[in-house]
Amino acid sequence: MILNNFIEERYTDIMTMSKKITKSHVEWEELGHYCIEKFMLHERATELIEANRAMNFISGIMYRSFHSSTSQYHTDIRQKNKFYSVDDWTYLDGTNDEYNLEQDNVLEVIETIIEEMVVESRDQWFRATLFQQWLNNQNYSSLSRQIGIPRTTISRSVEEAITYINRELQNRGINYGL
Repeated sequence: MILNNFIEERYTDIMTMSKKITKSHVEWEELGHYCIEKFMLHERATELIEANRAMNFISGIMYRSFHSSTSQYHTDIRQKNKFYSVDDWTYLDGTNDEYNLEQDNVLEVIETIIEEMVVESRDQWFRATLFQQWLNNQNYSSLSRQIGIPRTTISRSVEEAITYINRELQNRGINYGL
């Protein structure tokens, strides 16, 4: 009874939290419902509600489930039943037979690594920013003229960013070199 009342009262807050944790990723709603189910099945759910720690507990479940490639959510939802929003169904008509799921997953991880670099330190922010600009213009000389940073600084920073990204991919168990 306490558990059902808690879910009814806090449902909107839980779903908003899911949307924030996933940064509005298409899986935010699926993740929210998955975490509600996991919380409801947890043996200490009622105790956590009574101690006013339930929302913190649910947010932990959400964060770890969404950001970990080894979580039960990743295994159960992303791998076995790859989640598709309605917008993603357009390629299921057979017109795009060359879709590479592995490459798409690696690109998501790389984007996450770059986001982590941006907030990690000033040096990593600099490398990540130059790497992102280099992706749009892979000519060091042209990019140097465009942004006013020496060519060698750009090339060194891009190479350091690539090395860092490759190392992070290996640390996460992904064998995919840039």
